[in-house]
Amino acid sequence: MTDAAPFEAKGAEYQGPQRVFSGMQPTNGLHLGNYLGALQKFVALQETYECIYCIVDLHAITTGPDPKELANRCREVAAAYVAAGVDPKRSTIFIQSAVREHSELAWIFNCVARMGWLERMTQFKDKSGKHAERSSVGLFDYPVLQAADILLYKATHVPVGEDQKQHLELSRDIAQKFNTDHDAPNFFPLPEPLIQGPGARIMSLRDGAKKMSKSDPSDMTRINMTDDADTILQKIKKATTDPNPLPDSKEGLAGRAEVENLVGIFAAVTERSVEQVLTEFGGKGFGAFKPALAEALAAKLSPIAAEMRRLTADTAALDAILKDGAEKARAVAQPIMADVRDVVGLWRA
Repeated sequence: MTDAAPFEAKGAEYQGPQRVFSGMQPTNGLHLGNYLGALQKFVALQETYECIYCIVDLHAITTGPDPKELANRCREVAAAYVAAGVDPKRSTIFIQSAVREHSELAWIFNCVARMGWLERMTQFKDKSGKHAERSSVGLFDYPVLQAADILLYKATHVPVGEDQKQHLELSRDIAQKFNTDHDAPNFFPLPEPLIQGPGARIMSLRDGAKKMSKSDPSDMTRINMTDDADTILQKIKKATTDPNPLPDSKEGLAGRAEVENLVGIFAAVTERSVEQVLTEFGGKGFGAFKPALAEALAAKLSPIAAEMRRLTADTAALDAILKDGAEKARAVAQPIMADVRDVVGLWRA
């Protein structure tokens, strides 16, 4: 890969390639929210940036997955990346634990980050609930490893959902404090979020106030990337709506979270605006809208699901992609990590 034009982060003078980093956990299968909120954007970002896409198995073990299934889960995510259109020849696709520098930099950042910063992380509070003292240190420290993931490659941009903005802010804080503490101005860039575009936040099919999630116990709350056309139709038919027809303007969606979610999904999968969807369906009932939405979803996801099945059946080919990706990732990470050791003052043979 060659360096792109220098990126100037807000308030900084970092000079380096415009580089995107993002990762996805290998747990419980992938769904429509993963595709529209992440994978579809990963594909588009290849046109503008040097892209590094990780499968974050070290993050996954904070939730105690079955060790016998973890490798196959990683392959499933890799297959989803490629099936969605991420090109292994243009972008780097690899498994996090294959590059040990992630863990090494995370420890150094543990000595930079402050307890108060982590205690304010809302996702830890959500995941730990009322029994935070019983949670693993790994779950509490998750955002520091996430910062290491990003900054190990000096990523300048990170595609994130609204719920991850706080973690990216922590990455920026850690980068700034590292630079300041070690008198190394602009050693690390302050990564910027990329959250624009449709499909940034896909909600549950049953509750418009909850994000679509693979951890939800009900499979009816989500469209899985591997669902067939009949399953998609049944899930969309049973999706929560209300008795009123669709509005003919975007303003009419106010206070109708479930309806707004379905209209937003239709717009995202057909690459149209919400206004264009409402022009077609405004005033009509869900008896007309839901089958059309299900058909559009099946048309979008079926080819991807078929390619995912083909790829996961050929584990040797997938493993070759991941091995090559790990080598490319290490080629970027190792020199940066060597510089970090020098800045910190660690011994090197």
